[in-house]
Amino acid sequence: MPKITVIGAGSASFGENTLSAILRSKKLRGSTLALVDRNAASLDIVHRLADRLNVEWDAGFVIQAHSHHREALPGSDFVVSAIEVGPREALWKSDYEIPLKHGVHQPYAENGGPGGFAHALRNVGPVLEIAREMEQACPQAWFINFTNPMTRICDAVNRHTRIKAVGLCHQIFIGYAFAGLALADELGIHVPDGIEGMHADPFQHVLRDQVVHQAVQRVDIRAAGTNHFTWMLSLRDRQTGEDLLPRFRERFFALDPGFEPLTRDVYEAFGVFPIPGDTHLCEYLPWVNDPLAKPWEKYNIRLYDWELNANLRDFSLDRLNDMAGGHLTVDGLLETDSEGALEMIEAIACAGGHYHLAANLPNVGQIANLPLGATVETPVFVDGAGIHPVHVGALPEPVAELCRRELVVGQLCVDAAVKGSREKALQCLLLDPMIRDIQTARLILDDYLAAYKTHLPQFWR
Repeated sequence: MPKITVIGAGSASFGENTLSAILRSKKLRGSTLALVDRNAASLDIVHRLADRLNVEWDAGFVIQAHSHHREALPGSDFVVSAIEVGPREALWKSDYEIPLKHGVHQPYAENGGPGGFAHALRNVGPVLEIAREMEQACPQAWFINFTNPMTRICDAVNRHTRIKAVGLCHQIFIGYAFAGLALADELGIHVPDGIEGMHADPFQHVLRDQVVHQAVQRVDIRAAGTNHFTWMLSLRDRQTGEDLLPRFRERFFALDPGFEPLTRDVYEAFGVFPIPGDTHLCEYLPWVNDPLAKPWEKYNIRLYDWELNANLRDFSLDRLNDMAGGHLTVDGLLETDSEGALEMIEAIACAGGHYHLAANLPNVGQIANLPLGATVETPVFVDGAGIHPVHVGALPEPVAELCRRELVVGQLCVDAAVKGSREKALQCLLLDPMIRDIQTARLILDDYLAAYKTHLPQFWR
C-alpha cells in the first residue's frame, strides 16, 4: 500500500478535510500517512487527531509525524502539499498595501497582479526545495499541490524539476453555483436566501454550497483555461444530455445586474462565461484598477477579510485540538472532502478510474491554442497509469489571448524567483495588467524585495 506524505498538515482546513477524507478510505487501508509541519503545536494537534480517527474508524493506517519533510519523503508515493509562507493574512495584506503606496489599487492581490507576484516569490523557493529533495528521495512520486498561486507553483515544479506535479483547486464549483442560481427554476434547485455573490466570505460559502451540491447532481460543466481564470465551454443536463448554455445565458442576464457585475460585463463582451467569480476574475484583467474611474467601486470588488479569516483559522485549530483530545465528536468529519486528493491517490494506487472536473497540468495539447508546457487547467481522467488531461480543443481566440498573457507573466515570475533575477522580476511586473508605468513597477519591486528580504535571499546575493 502507498505512503502518502502530507506537508503543511497542520493547516486547520487541511487537517479537517484532506486528512479525515484519506483516513475514511477503505481502498487505502494499510497505507502509511506521514504528517509534516514545521509548527510543532499544529503538528501535534493533527497527529493526535489522526491517531484518534485511525482507532475510532478502524482505518488501519500507519501514522507518522515529522517536523521536516526531509524525514518523511523516502519511500513516498504521493506528496500532498499545502504549505504557505506565513503569517498568511498579514503578508497578503502587505502585498496589497505596498503597491497602493505607489497608486496601484489591486482589487484582490492574491494570485494575479503585483500581489500574486510577491505571493509566488515567497512560495516558489520552499516548494522547489521539497520537489528537489523528492528527486533524490522519491523521484517517481506524484506531487499534489494546493498552494497558491496555483499556476505559478505548478509551473515551477514542472519546468524546474523532474517531479510530476498536479494542482487541485475547488474554484470550478463556483461555476456550478452560477448554473444552479441561474437555472434554479428549470432544474428544481432550492436557493437559500442571503446569497450575495461569489466572494470569499465564510458565511456566503455555506449558503453557496447548498446550491452547488444540488447543481452537481443535475448538470455537467466543462471548463478550461488557467487556474482561477477558466471559462465555461459546455453546460449539459446530466439526465437528458441537453445543451443548457443558451438557456443559461438567457437566465443569467435576467438576474439582478448588481450580482457579480464584472462577470456579467466580461461574459457579455467575450461571449464565453468566466467561471471564477468577480474576486478572482479581477486579478487578471486590465480594466479593474484605473485610479480615476475606480472600477473596484463600480464592480463592488471586496477585499479578503484578513482579520476575520486569521481569527477563523485560530478558531478552527482550537476546534481540531478539542477533537484530538476527545472533547468533541468527530462525526462531522465523516462527510469532509479532500478536493480531489483522495480520489486521485485511490485511482493511481489502486488502478481505478476517476474523472476530475479540474486539474492543473502541463499543456501537451489539451488546450490547442495555449503554449505547450505551460500549466493549464482542464478536466482530467485518472487511472493506474497516472493523470491524463482531457483535450478540449482551442479556446476562443480573445479568451486565449487573455490566458496567454497571464501564462507569460507567471513564467517570468517563476524564473525570477528561481534565478534571483531582478530583470525578469521587473519584466513580470511590466507585463502584468495592473501596471501602467515603468517607474512605478521599479518602485513596487524595490519595496517588495526590501520588505520580504528574509524570504527572498536570492535577490540579495
